[in-house]
Formats: sequence, structure tokens, C-alpha cells
Amino acid sequence: MPPMRRMGRPGLIGTMARTAVITGTANATSRAMNRRAASRDEQRYAADQYQAQQQAAQYQAQQQAQQAQQQAFPQQQAAQVGTGPAQDDLIAQLTKLGDLRSAGVLSDAEFAAAKAKLLG
Repeated sequence: MPPMRRMGRPGLIGTMARTAVITGTANATSRAMNRRAASRDEQRYAADQYQAQQQAAQYQAQQQAQQAQQQAFPQQQAAQVGTGPAQDDLIAQLTKLGDLRSAGVLSDAEFAAAKAKLLG
């Protein structure tokens, strides 16, 4: 005679086995989600660090360019003042000084001093 199969609710061993499978699946899913979140956080951190490094390099390049302009400006100004500019040339130089001031290369005091030198 074949063994009799139980109908209805599972027994104690079946319930324990089902609980173990559910618990194991939940733990594996949780670990996978945590690993994925940690990986995304690491990628974001690396991207933020790279972007900050690029911004710092751009800022340094801008600062160096401004310093070069500031160092070149007195030499250009001295060369322009020493040649005795004509009226049209004087207007062009004053316009250039105004542009440098509006660009932020010259402060108001430097602009006033340069304008005074040009005008005599």
C-alpha cells in the first residue's frame, strides 16, 4: 500500500523549512540591495571628487590668466603713455580701460589712475 499523503496544513518540519527559505531569501535580497546602494554611493563620491578637482583646476587657470593680464597691463600702459597718443588713439585707450574695469581686471582706483595718466 502506498504511503498516505497528508492533506491540509503542512507539518512542523514543513513550516520550519518554508520559514527558513523565506528568511534566507529576505536576507540575500537585503544584502544585494545594500551592496548596490554602497556601490552607487561610491560612484557618486568619486564623481563629486572628480568634479571638485576639475573646478579647482579651472579656478587656478582663471587666476593665472588674471595675474598675467594684470602684470601685462602696466607694461602696455607705460608703452602707450610714452608714445604721445593722438586724439583717436586716446579715445581708444580710454575705451579699453573702461572695458578692463567692467571686466573686473581693474579696480576703480586703478582705472582712475590710468585715466589720469592718459589725460595728462
